[in-house]
Amino acid sequence: MHLLKGLRILCFSLFLFTILPTSLLADDLTVSGPLHLGIFADLHAHDTNSPNEKHVYTNYGQRLQAFVEAMNVWPADLVIQLGDFVNGRYVMPALYGDPERIPRILEGVEGIYAQFDGPRYYVLGNHDVYDLSKEEFLERVGASSTYGSFDAGAYHFVILDAQYNKKEEDLSHAFWVVQGNIPQAQLDWLQEDLAATDKPTIVCVHQRLDIDFDILSGGGPQIANKEEVMALLCNSGAVIAVFQGHDHKNAYSLIDGIHYVTFEELFDHPGGTPPSGAKVTLDPITRTILIEGEGEQADWELQY
Repeated sequence: MHLLKGLRILCFSLFLFTILPTSLLADDLTVSGPLHLGIFADLHAHDTNSPNEKHVYTNYGQRLQAFVEAMNVWPADLVIQLGDFVNGRYVMPALYGDPERIPRILEGVEGIYAQFDGPRYYVLGNHDVYDLSKEEFLERVGASSTYGSFDAGAYHFVILDAQYNKKEEDLSHAFWVVQGNIPQAQLDWLQEDLAATDKPTIVCVHQRLDIDFDILSGGGPQIANKEEVMALLCNSGAVIAVFQGHDHKNAYSLIDGIHYVTFEELFDHPGGTPPSGAKVTLDPITRTILIEGEGEQADWELQY
């Protein structure tokens, strides 16, 4: 078991399996007072840049290293990455490359992420399954499942896996898919999980739930059954916020009393941009979600 910095940390473990390295499976994270967590999204670790999209992927190691070091210094109680941890072999223009190099890139970037001195969690993104199966992704980060929940301090966290097609089949070696879907079995589990907690709950998912139309998703929403998912979150009475990635830019909306926060990407652009990540402080006394951004990440102070 890893000991975290700060006297506010007593012990930690998972309530249910999430995408968490198995060496960190222990008890729920017990924190007295405000909870501090680090958030980053869309690293897209890759050995080739995408000039048509104006994306720079190849310096992923330095950018993630800077984020991890900042979280250790702060210190964060835990860190969650919001998907697209690794890129698929395809970049624009049509550069395909060898798909076998993607697992090696994932293993290397996981080695950097593992330098965080505390529990680290993974949301599965669409790019993560372009050249990998879910089982292959899990194996290389030492994890057990693609969705689940855990308690940390005064809060409950849910990790969702939206990487399914409309037939509720796993996306696997998909090459290019944007729209996600959350299958009925996962929704049934989610409803039971939310009914069982008395803690304010943060839901983490890759594609945005608060988008009705996205041309890259085939003209529909980013998550095909978003209306059903959002209704479930609202009706639970437990969810205070949804943390999302995928869009590569800051966004915020308040729907049915739930804060939907979309985080800035961590990857770079031509000319250089500072690494973007967030320090998030959850305070159960003031009932606030304080998001302090680094780089291009926006700041928000939200009440629940």
